[in-house]
Amino acid sequence: MKVFWGLGKALTVVFWWVVVLNLLSPAEKPFHLLINAAGATVLALHVLEVLMFNRLLRERSHRWFDRLQILLVGIFHIQSIPAPRQEAGHA
Repeated sequence: MKVFWGLGKALTVVFWWVVVLNLLSPAEKPFHLLINAAGATVLALHVLEVLMFNRLLRERSHRWFDRLQILLVGIFHIQSIPAPRQEAGHA
């Protein structure tokens, strides 16, 4: 499963590279508009993910770095975060 999450992260980084490249040197019409719209949509979804998983991140030692990674690769980073440990005697 780690290979799947790693591949997802790599492809997401490539996606962001295409979006930034499109901002610096726009593609032909109408592709530049589609790439920008896709980038804005994915960024909005990643911001929602940061807000939704904020409670999970409060317990982490590098929570701001985790938030940055979620903004970059979204659910692929969230899935790589280990589940919080339950202490013995607590339900």
